[in-house]
Amino acid sequence: MAIGVKVVRRPDSVSYLRATLKGMTLTFGHLFRRKVTMQYPEEKSEPGWSLSPRWRGTHRMLTDEQGRAKCVACGLCPQICPANCIKLVPGEDEDGHRYPLIYEIDEFRCVFCGYCQEVCPEEAIHVGVHYENAEYDRGRFVYDLERLCAQTHPVSSLWDPADPRGE
Repeated sequence: MAIGVKVVRRPDSVSYLRATLKGMTLTFGHLFRRKVTMQYPEEKSEPGWSLSPRWRGTHRMLTDEQGRAKCVACGLCPQICPANCIKLVPGEDEDGHRYPLIYEIDEFRCVFCGYCQEVCPEEAIHVGVHYENAEYDRGRFVYDLERLCAQTHPVSSLWDPADPRGE
């Protein structure tokens, strides 16, 4: 089997000066446009700018009227999680109601896909519209049940079931 070699000749008159000037014109044009940088810690948002309601941030566990987690420890969220970041140990009280003894989400491993929210039959776990989660210790990124229930940020609307196209 022979290897074919194709020789491509360079054009005789190449204008590097014209290409350079064209690029510099584009660059200098950006100097006179309106700035879109937001000084983040001082300015939280600008008029006309907001997060999408479908933004997937840190997790939140919803609670019932008595302040208990709505989770029934069915085990679907750890099974569906692609990052394997949810740890669930189920328990049962004397009346036969299931509840999580241990429920932990490792936010470092999480890919914020929202599968846990979609698969939950009780709509207990939600990804929230929250993005300010800086910590000084890596261990603080493992959210236990108490911390998940204490979250108060709004929850994300991943999709509207009434919309047939899912937009």
